[in-house]
Amino acid sequence: MPNIKSVMKNDIKSKRQNLINKAAKSALKTDLKKFDAAVAAGDHDAAVSTYKVAVKAVDRAASKGLIHKNKAAHRKSAMAQKMNQLG
Repeated sequence: MPNIKSVMKNDIKSKRQNLINKAAKSALKTDLKKFDAAVAAGDHDAAVSTYKVAVKAVDRAASKGLIHKNKAAHRKSAMAQKMNQLG
């Protein structure tokens, strides 16, 4: 445990931010899984609606620095390809 007050505050801040980031990443993964499930089921309407939510979640994660912008582009491209294959 640190002895300096500012380091203690930074430690508390980093733990809090870590929990926020973990929750945001978990929500992102959930949105991506919902999209994959809709595509696997072959439900076009559900896939379209979950696609929009998933793309927005990926963009939000990239803007917050949770994932790299190139990884976000790769994920969005892969989702678009799945949508095109679905018809």
